[in-house]
Amino acid sequence: MSKLLPDPPDRAAARQAGGDEALPAQTGPAALNPLYDGAGDTPHAFGWLYHFVTALELAPVVAVHSMDRAGIIRFWNHASEELYGIRAADAIGRAFRDVVFHPGRQTEFEDVIATIWRTGQAPQASDWLVQSTVGRRHWVYSCYYPVKHDHVMEEIFCMEVDITARKEAETSLAQAAQVFQNARDAIIMMDAQYRVRAVNGAFTSITGHAPEQIIGHTLASLGWGVDDGFYERIWAELEGTDHWEGELASARSNGQRYPVRVTLTAIRDAHGDVSSYMAMLSDISERKRIEEQVRHQAEHDALTGLPNRILFLDRLHQALATWRRQGSCSAVMFLDLDKFKAINDTYGHQAGDVVLREVAARVCACVRQVDTISRLGGDEFVVLLSDIKGADQAAHVAVAITQAVALPIDIGAQEVTLSASVGIALCPDDGADVETLLHHADVAMYHAKQNGRGTFRFFSPAMNAHMIERVELENRLRQALDGKEFMLQYQPEIEVATGRVTSVEALLRWRHPQRGLLLPHEFLPVAEDSGLIVPIGEWVLRAACRRARAWRHAGAAITVAVNLSDVQLAHDGLLPAIDAALESAGLPPSALELEIAEDALIRGEPAFRATALALRARCTAECRPFRYRPVEPGSIAALSTDQAEDRPQLRGRRGARSGACRHGAGHHCGSTQPAATGGGGGRGDCRAARLSAPAWVRRLPGVLCQRGQFPAKPGAAPAVSSEA
Repeated sequence: MSKLLPDPPDRAAARQAGGDEALPAQTGPAALNPLYDGAGDTPHAFGWLYHFVTALELAPVVAVHSMDRAGIIRFWNHASEELYGIRAADAIGRAFRDVVFHPGRQTEFEDVIATIWRTGQAPQASDWLVQSTVGRRHWVYSCYYPVKHDHVMEEIFCMEVDITARKEAETSLAQAAQVFQNARDAIIMMDAQYRVRAVNGAFTSITGHAPEQIIGHTLASLGWGVDDGFYERIWAELEGTDHWEGELASARSNGQRYPVRVTLTAIRDAHGDVSSYMAMLSDISERKRIEEQVRHQAEHDALTGLPNRILFLDRLHQALATWRRQGSCSAVMFLDLDKFKAINDTYGHQAGDVVLREVAARVCACVRQVDTISRLGGDEFVVLLSDIKGADQAAHVAVAITQAVALPIDIGAQEVTLSASVGIALCPDDGADVETLLHHADVAMYHAKQNGRGTFRFFSPAMNAHMIERVELENRLRQALDGKEFMLQYQPEIEVATGRVTSVEALLRWRHPQRGLLLPHEFLPVAEDSGLIVPIGEWVLRAACRRARAWRHAGAAITVAVNLSDVQLAHDGLLPAIDAALESAGLPPSALELEIAEDALIRGEPAFRATALALRARCTAECRPFRYRPVEPGSIAALSTDQAEDRPQLRGRRGARSGACRHGAGHHCGSTQPAATGGGGGRGDCRAARLSAPAWVRRLPGVLCQRGQFPAKPGAAPAVSSEA
């Protein structure tokens, strides 16, 4: 035992006389307060204090220690040892502040002790956070008592109880209360009978209901409009799992509807009985909006806002499922804008976007709300007509769409016009699955393009067979360019006055491995649609220039003419290709003539005009000025031995050529007749005439005439063949 006080004299005598039992019993105030002696003095105070401290020496809960005026520890019981982790022998005799300090409040604690010494009054008990020199940290409830002897304070006793667990619980409760009040989700506490007992601030913010409107009532009183028996089903599930979670369509106090996510949890007591329920409500309006936005972006075209391929295929699957159940007819319509690329190339992609949005709006106006319009990409659209009566209804919609698209479109600075080709496949006549219907509608659309554009076609098996042949031809064309299967035949132009061959026109032929020699009209349309006309046209330019160089080396200053396609005119690589062909052959620009169809310039497409001006800007001093020379009655400037199959579309009403522009590459104003690219035709400024072979062969250098290269039949249009 750590003793602080010696036995007082009266206590010592009493002990010698018979121990503590000989002490007289005290009653009244003295019996209740060992420091009270009734006379205001404390002759017996030390004796009572001695017994009091002795009783507390081994107290298991209360830590008791004392300090004198100098702050030196005079008493340190066993509970203090346990609390602070410091033995009494190590604590007694040391300054209290060297053994225990009060983090963050040391000055305040020293002021309290100083006040006790100054006033002699015990302060109100309070909570202190203390830490010993060995690192133990606790919350204690401290009571300080001054001890006097002969009216003079001798010591200050402190009685402390460890309240760390209580403080932690209070902190947890305080934190829980803060979480409860500051949570963004509404929290509702209910008793075991589902009556609301408390709500937090977010409840009012989210629902608009004041706490008094719900406290004492059940959630059903909020009037969320759920079906009968809904809450009963929730409570039944709670009883089995202690948890329920789901979404509800709720209503605020002002009647506004909004979605909430509700989580209900049962809280059980120590005996396992449900004592309360907690509900958490989350306003998921923003989350739903974002989900809808993301879903819309995933299923819709960003430019036009129309359903994309994913959503369209889903709705087509639904339409087919409806057909299987009910037998209703549907139609799939493929829509492609004709020559839309020219708008992008001429006016820019921003203007092209304006056109696409306007076309989408016009097509939407031509169909019903139950129908689906999708932009597959570029200028391709597809329309699903659900539950239609038959082909007549689909045709009516197709006519409306083509007429609507054909109206002028304002792109800001000016108006543009374009057309649409539409292909239609009917379910179930043309297919009963998604892939077949889409393929057949696509085939029909290509046939609509081949038949003049700006119109529509229904699918037929013959179309499909033609499309298969077309695809095969396109694939074979790609191989033909690499396999050197193309060749050029040259058709001369002769001056009537002198009989001199002044120029030749390069005519493209394809030596097909299976079908033999093919003329341009048999394969150039496919080459144009597939884009192969560009590399083929470049090959024609190079081959024609090489042949012209050979003739010039042989002594014949022959000019070679090459027909250009509209696709080549609009292509960025035309001018570099012409320059490269001339440079590679070592020819002057005047040795090459470029021919275009008259209608290419008449249409006045900006891309064509820009190319023509760029070619003309290269004109040299010795070049003839750019001009178009119409045929005058009675005058013949030159004769051309043209073959009709090379340029069938250039024939006029009376069989004469309907004017083509002729010029040398030196003042390059070239353009093209599509089906005659590299193939066929004389110039529009001369009348066609046919001469027998001897009439012109005699006037050609020997290099041009090779045995068996021109027709044997008299009167046929001869041609000189040059394989490159």
